[in-house]
Amino acid sequence: MKRLLVLLVLMLLTPFLMGSATASICTDCHRGITPEIVEDFKSGVMGENIDCSDCHGFAHSSADTVDKVTMPTHETCGKCHATQDSQYMDGKHSLAWTAMFAMPTTADQPKELMDGQKGCGGCHKIGARDGTDWDEYHYGATGCDSCHTRHSFSVEEARRPEACMTCHQGFDHAQWEMYSTSKHGSIYLTEGDGWDWSAPLSDAKASYTSPTCQMCHMSGGDHNVITSWGFLGVRVEEPIEEWADDRATVLKSFGVLDADGNPTARFDLISPAKLARLTMDDWNAPREEMIAVCGDCHSEKFARISLEEGDRMLREADRVYAESVEIVAALHRDGILPEPDYIDELPSYPYPDVLRFYDQSHTIETDLWVMWMKYRMRCFQSAFHTNADQEQWYGWGPLKETAVAIKSEDRSLRAEAELAEATMATGTKETTGTTGTTGTAGTAEDEADAANAPGFGAMFSFASILALFVLLRRKG
Repeated sequence: MKRLLVLLVLMLLTPFLMGSATASICTDCHRGITPEIVEDFKSGVMGENIDCSDCHGFAHSSADTVDKVTMPTHETCGKCHATQDSQYMDGKHSLAWTAMFAMPTTADQPKELMDGQKGCGGCHKIGARDGTDWDEYHYGATGCDSCHTRHSFSVEEARRPEACMTCHQGFDHAQWEMYSTSKHGSIYLTEGDGWDWSAPLSDAKASYTSPTCQMCHMSGGDHNVITSWGFLGVRVEEPIEEWADDRATVLKSFGVLDADGNPTARFDLISPAKLARLTMDDWNAPREEMIAVCGDCHSEKFARISLEEGDRMLREADRVYAESVEIVAALHRDGILPEPDYIDELPSYPYPDVLRFYDQSHTIETDLWVMWMKYRMRCFQSAFHTNADQEQWYGWGPLKETAVAIKSEDRSLRAEAELAEATMATGTKETTGTTGTTGTAGTAEDEADAANAPGFGAMFSFASILALFVLLRRKG
């Protein structure tokens, strides 16, 4: 009977013993191969409770089976963190990979930048991927580990604003620069080391003396990260009549509306990638949530006024940007800018496609996409992050400067086109035998001799420059 009891106990303990042995095999081996990874893993809470194989599978147990390692996805994390995974999948972060490939020229870039995560993919990898078509680019595809850095997966680290800094900084979304040099950020930088980072976000106010990125955008620890305006700063339904025309022009520059204002095939990407809010209800819901967050420290009236000022700043930026878009569209419409080689890829031609980013056909279009992606972005993002200097000198000021440059380039291009047309017309008249002062018609041979005469080229160049100067003065 005693033997039977011992056997029964051993049978019950077998799964735990196997798990312990497996964990020992993993860590003992990797202490010699990747010691820092083992140290990171053991330093975190997860290292105390789970085995490497819970995330990477059991198929790899030796150097001969390395290719059988399972790389985790968000679903792997969701087995234990179902609530957070569900929230994450409802938010914008989970769609980062989808949004990147929705851009029209992503597939034309070096794969290292995208799939290899050396450029756009390095941040957009936070988006959910299902593990298919990874080829050799299969590392760092979990999403969760973009904030909870592997292999310690520290919650404390993920609660600090610097966890967001890696992606939310720089050219097109300089939120770190905006936050860290704002009054909110300066309080964090001077006092944050004394805050209790072990406390969940729902209890953060007891320790924090200023908001953080997570406190505003992940209130209470909710992983559904989304804002009213989103990355593009657009909403499809526009209730402000004075803004509607400019908004339509903005959407045309994104290729979402065609030249006549009708939805294009690209419009169908908006909803699944959450690139914009389709209705005012969609826009109002996150706005009211943010009002409530701001209301924890400020009055509701103050919060509403502050956020509405941000809305109006975006409206002002859209006025300047839309005017520049129409200028470039008119250059294409009038035939002054030639049709680009990729015209079949432009859903809104003659409107340019700023979502092509730096893959434009003319420098004036390059000015336009920088105007949109760098300066317009900073105009409204700085307003919502309460950073006056970024708003003025990194957003509004360069936005206006670029608008001036586009108007100047428009005048030059049109003057050059008029000069070329006038020169061509004059040449046509001469070759058809226009009667001169002597009353005789010129011949092709006479014209050839004149063209080859010494000084003719210089005289023609001088006349062209003089005509261009007169036209520019007249335009000015």
